[in-house]
Amino acid sequence: MIRTVLAALLMGAGLFVLAVATLGIFRFRYVLNRIHVAAKCDTLGAMLFLSGLAVLEGFSFAAFKLILIIIFLWFTNPVASHLVTRVEFQTAAELEHECEVIRDRKEGGAGQ
Repeated sequence: MIRTVLAALLMGAGLFVLAVATLGIFRFRYVLNRIHVAAKCDTLGAMLFLSGLAVLEGFSFAAFKLILIIIFLWFTNPVASHLVTRVEFQTAAELEHECEVIRDRKEGGAGQ
């Protein structure tokens, strides 16, 4: 009974985070803000939901596989969003109108 309630709370929290992230993606104006919301909330929401499934499953091989998926998502989602942001940074022509852009840190650093 306690395990079921804990699993339901974790899965409900994960669904809440994913729903708020979906609204945030449509709410923000600039693409870099959207990428930030998608990266943070997608990772947290998926981890909470999968943690709820692992708690519901109990000690089993399926729960072990769910924990491995959580670890995989924990490492890969931020890296993937960083790469998407880097491509957007390199290809967006109007990015300087949206935010402050420092193209080359070696030539125009803060110490010079």
